[in-house]
Amino acid sequence: MFYLALGLIIIGVVAMIAGFFRNRSLQKKLEAGEITELPSIKQINDMECCGQHEVCEKESLLAAVSKEIEYYNDEELDRFQGRDASDYNTEDEEEFREILYTMRDDEVAGWVRSLQLRGVNIPEGVRDEVLMIVADRRG
Repeated sequence: MFYLALGLIIIGVVAMIAGFFRNRSLQKKLEAGEITELPSIKQINDMECCGQHEVCEKESLLAAVSKEIEYYNDEELDRFQGRDASDYNTEDEEEFREILYTMRDDEVAGWVRSLQLRGVNIPEGVRDEVLMIVADRRG
């Protein structure tokens, strides 16, 4: 155990020294005019799932992740655009449930994202069921 801790400390010290010399070298290049600015972290805005992370864009409930609207044989729900989540009657909620329970679990997050992009709020009575399905899929 002692050797493991000592090894981690040595690796940390070596990384700090390497970082120091790298930053010093970059600063000298900047002052000499060899580079115009210090390198920064580049973000990749690829909308495809790369498979390198646990939560894929396909499972995200955030509408901001993707702006492409995908229909799940639910075009009839567009008539509810702009309606408040608390303004649905029982028949409307059942229509949402029918669509929800006829799709695969892995499609639910995309369906919710599609509804958000289309301005369709999920009825309050169905929202908990949707969140439970998505949570079960992720968990």
